[in-house]
Amino acid sequence: MKQGIHPNYYQAKVVCNCGNEFVTGSTKKDIHVEICSKCHSFYTGQQKAASARGRIEMFNRKYGMKTDK
Repeated sequence: MKQGIHPNYYQAKVVCNCGNEFVTGSTKKDIHVEICSKCHSFYTGQQKAASARGRIEMFNRKYGMKTDK
């Protein structure tokens, strides 16, 4: 590697709006984020499944498929 052309690499402290903090490597010392894996709906399992169910029901009604209940 050439000397003097690479940025400094730090152990960065990442802080989320939800209060979660963790350490990662970055060229910045401090990073502030709005959403992390602790509060993002994809990772917490609180996705909007109701809207997906609504689309599935609409598809079934459109093509005349019957739901098994």
